[in-house]
Amino acid sequence: MKSQLPADEASAFLDAAIKGELPDERGRFGPFGGRYVPETLVPAFERLEQGVREYLHDADFQREFQRELREWVGRPTALTFAPRLSERWGTEVWLKREDLAHTGAHKINNAIGQALLAKRLGAQRVIAETGAGQHGVASAAACARVGLPCSVYMGAVDMERQAPNVDRMRRLGAEVIAVETGDKTLRAAIDEAMRKWVTDPSGIYYLLGSAVGAHPYPYLVRELQSVIGVEAREQMIEQAGALPDAAFACVGGGSNAIGLFYPMLGDDIELIGVEAGGTGEGLGQNAATLATGTPGVLQGAYTMILQNDDGQVQETHSISAGLDYSGVGPEHALLQATGRVRYVAAGDDDALAALEELCETEGILTALETAHAFAYARRWSQENPRKRILIGNSGRGDKDMPTLTKHPARIRTSASA
Repeated sequence: MKSQLPADEASAFLDAAIKGELPDERGRFGPFGGRYVPETLVPAFERLEQGVREYLHDADFQREFQRELREWVGRPTALTFAPRLSERWGTEVWLKREDLAHTGAHKINNAIGQALLAKRLGAQRVIAETGAGQHGVASAAACARVGLPCSVYMGAVDMERQAPNVDRMRRLGAEVIAVETGDKTLRAAIDEAMRKWVTDPSGIYYLLGSAVGAHPYPYLVRELQSVIGVEAREQMIEQAGALPDAAFACVGGGSNAIGLFYPMLGDDIELIGVEAGGTGEGLGQNAATLATGTPGVLQGAYTMILQNDDGQVQETHSISAGLDYSGVGPEHALLQATGRVRYVAAGDDDALAALEELCETEGILTALETAHAFAYARRWSQENPRKRILIGNSGRGDKDMPTLTKHPARIRTSASA
């Protein structure tokens, strides 16, 4: 059930979002967001909020952050024209290549930024959660870079299907803690990390990986990830000669999507977020929160969530671990309610087919998360020929090989044809 606002409210909130005036002083993105946390965590969140206000846009912090992005992360990442995909789809296709960033995904932008913030706040250690493993890898690498010990909470189900990233985290010096409670995926990992934070809120820094949770995390993650959209916008003008007609990004919690979309909110660009449609439309068959969810509170924020009629948060399904989440960032909930961003879903089979097509045509193995964006972009292109589109290629698919080996490729290569 999509949440919609009255036209006048939607216009006012969208205008505020474009001007950078959201979240407000209460951490609200219109009706969404806020801070719903246990009393024991209030001091930790207040300390973090104060640190964000003091350091995030401080000139010294930004110099160090930008230096790390340039010299360590490898930014700016490339904007790549996809000629063979363009020919197939009848559309001019451009890819923002976050898969080329250090550790293989957009997650590193946020991880190094928060690790630098943790140092300034005097943290003794860092904890993080991860679903697909990319945020865990990025957190482990960032903590190694700044010299802080790191523990990563990961659902047991995700550990099995993302085994390569588990090994990478350990090799980067992180402790990986299996979460056997709840649905044993991302939501359970976040719950466990929050419980650990309560035990030592002054000594532990919680490095949250997506634009979700209580204020100030949705704002903090958006600010650190907006480098994606800032770069992509400049690169499109320079390389393509114009901004795209439409931009696509996959949406789980929503950090890569908000990073791509936020700098383009004021542009005449159709923005489309693609969620995990899983195997069907019923509760438990997908992770399409914005497409099928209802408003409620999850892990500290009022947002759109997947819940039953009694308000019980439901387990989700997606072939991609990184999209397998029962909620979504509150800013995405607002952007849907204002109508500025359209949120749709792509299923498991469509994502697999899109991944194979990208491999076949452009020699790029994308992440299963990102493949959902490609799947819907292909459909959109067939309905809107001769347009120019931008797809946020949020990560590479090496991590997904344990899953992909269970689904043999259906596209014959030219060598075997």
